[in-house]
Amino acid sequence: MPLTKLQYKPGINRDVTSYTNEGGWVDSDKVRFRLGFPEKIGGWVKYSVNTYLGSARSLFSWIALSGTKFLGVGTNVKYYVVEGDAFNDITPLRKTTTGAANFSVSSGATVATVTDNTHGAVAGDFVTFSGAAALGGGGNITAAVLNKEFEIQTVPTANTYTINLSATANGSDSGNGGASTVAKYQIDCGLDTQVGGTGWGAGTWQRGTWGSSADVTTESELALWSEDNFGEDLLLNLRNSAIFYWDKSGGVAARAVNLTSLANASDVPTVAMQVMVSDNSRHIIAFGADTLGTTTQDPLLIRFSSSESLTDWTPTATNSAGDLRIGTGSKFVTAVETKREIVVFTDSTVHSMTYLGAPFTFGITPLSTGITIMGPNAAVAVEEAVFWMGQDSFYLYEGRTQQMPCTVKEQVFFNFNYAQKDKVYAAHNSEFTEITWFYCSDTNSVINAGDGQNDKYVTYNYGEKVWYYGNMARSAFMDRGAFQYPIGAESGYLYNHELGYDDDGNAMSTSLEASPIDMGDGEKFVSISRIIPDISFRGSSTTGAAPAVNMTLSMQDFPGSPYGIHTETDTVSLIASTTTVPFEQFTTKADIRLRGRSFCFKVASTGAGVRWRLGSPRINVREDGRR
Repeated sequence: MPLTKLQYKPGINRDVTSYTNEGGWVDSDKVRFRLGFPEKIGGWVKYSVNTYLGSARSLFSWIALSGTKFLGVGTNVKYYVVEGDAFNDITPLRKTTTGAANFSVSSGATVATVTDNTHGAVAGDFVTFSGAAALGGGGNITAAVLNKEFEIQTVPTANTYTINLSATANGSDSGNGGASTVAKYQIDCGLDTQVGGTGWGAGTWQRGTWGSSADVTTESELALWSEDNFGEDLLLNLRNSAIFYWDKSGGVAARAVNLTSLANASDVPTVAMQVMVSDNSRHIIAFGADTLGTTTQDPLLIRFSSSESLTDWTPTATNSAGDLRIGTGSKFVTAVETKREIVVFTDSTVHSMTYLGAPFTFGITPLSTGITIMGPNAAVAVEEAVFWMGQDSFYLYEGRTQQMPCTVKEQVFFNFNYAQKDKVYAAHNSEFTEITWFYCSDTNSVINAGDGQNDKYVTYNYGEKVWYYGNMARSAFMDRGAFQYPIGAESGYLYNHELGYDDDGNAMSTSLEASPIDMGDGEKFVSISRIIPDISFRGSSTTGAAPAVNMTLSMQDFPGSPYGIHTETDTVSLIASTTTVPFEQFTTKADIRLRGRSFCFKVASTGAGVRWRLGSPRINVREDGRR
């Protein structure tokens, strides 16, 4: 009996029915397509055993003149500069008090109440004490216990807050820490769970009593950072906060400072929604900044410094500082720089910002209206093109704006947690021509007992022009460049991606499933008696057992019936309807016996160190009778 070659169209298609998608793939997890054929994606390994605090929302790399590589990591509670494998906290300070902070702790307690009038802190902020003396003459609360960094636990009043100590107070502990106590308060960064408004539903589920109000301020927003290097140094902005500056010459022990505090600072914006350094003209650009001469934020105003200047933001006849205002839309969302322009997004429009030179410096041109974008990190530039996720579609700009055909659109947007849409993170993996969006599914919402963090991904391969998706938790991602491998962030760790084929030393599960294939448009029954694999394990690094995958063939009588269960009363129940066969590198064939109207083909692997690439397997299939 002649063999039939199983050849499927590349990419995943979930937006059509199984009959319509015959000859195509319908489901995937941790699988990509290359040269038209599916293969397992690369694995990941921890970048460092060191961890960061909070959820990372931005990654940015640059190289100093000395060749030192730096990596900026912005989380909802901190901003770090990574040099080597150490996370160095450069989070800016918002306030410093001297001799004002007093400590109070009861005997047998590990919680201290700190009194510092008008401290301005909220729960989750960080404060560092120095110069404090021990409480009492010979108690457990020594100077070493007090003089360190603390996370503020509760804020009972505007003048007090509580911290957790590393020692338990005894009867000898009393006093206030001394008049030399210095308290350094880091900036309020923000929440890890997105807040959508005020009052009922404004926070995470069960944050208060029924109908209780919830004031949404800057520190109550999802903490999102933007950053860019200014030569060797770093400019960073916490959305709807100030612009900060980290001077590389001060070393990684130095904190970033407010740009307004630099010498000769002139009309530096006090608030912005994003900061960027123009590659073409070396202007610092602040999007959604405050109006010149005021502290009132304009969500559509773009301000820029004089070229090559950190501090000169006052427009004059002899410099190139100035501003622009976006003409349409109601609020700036994000800006992405390509080789020739800066593409600016509002909540409903797209604009092109280009460098014109003197006397206007920059100009802005509308590109499209009625366009949505999911969040500030939902767009990514590739050469002169920009890809982004809208609120119900995917878009591409490459000289003109267009909606991208997507074969997994329903798979993504029908199971999307819109309450956490600002967590969407667009990433570019240039080695495999992939644009990936990490997002939080609706099944991972806080209401559904999830953690409200990104747990899914969807990928568009612009080289292959196909889509695929799967499960992966990443809050931020960065393409290779200054560093050898792409880097992803999740749960306090950074990971080098495309390194090996495992999940940080553990086996990575992958799967791929095809739509059913029938014979004679479903009018005839088929019988399958043999499968001959066509699979490569080149690159596998297994030890002990040989690399292997499981290939499964399942029969189905009707599109709506489950696999492996016959619904025809006259079928022969003794013939199996599903079989799974392990295939190794030198497995030649497997003899099987299956029968049904249509059959589905699946590939899966669960072994450690396994890399596989599927070709065109063959099966021995023939028309079969109804009995």
